[in-house]
Amino acid sequence: MTSLSQTQRQYLRKIAHDLKPFVHIGKHGLSDTLFSSAEIALDAHELIKVKFYDFKDQKREIAQELAERTRAELIYLIGNTAILYRRQPDDTKRKIHLPRT
Repeated sequence: MTSLSQTQRQYLRKIAHDLKPFVHIGKHGLSDTLFSSAEIALDAHELIKVKFYDFKDQKREIAQELAERTRAELIYLIGNTAILYRRQPDDTKRKIHLPRT
């Protein structure tokens, strides 16, 4: 995935503001089920929130690993919530159109 500009990141943060978390990281941490749930959510929505209930002291590392394994980009990490984005490769299914930089 190409690196996003600051303008595009701000745009995605703005869109994500009203989203509810799709993926929850609890006592089981990073599991295969969690990765498949994140994949499904990214395929359907492109932009998702991930909520940390456990492993809060490792949230930066876990969010990075989740982004890498799902081929997504970590947009922002605030509090116990991470925002991930993965562009839909099919133009006809794309829901988010990023501003040009």
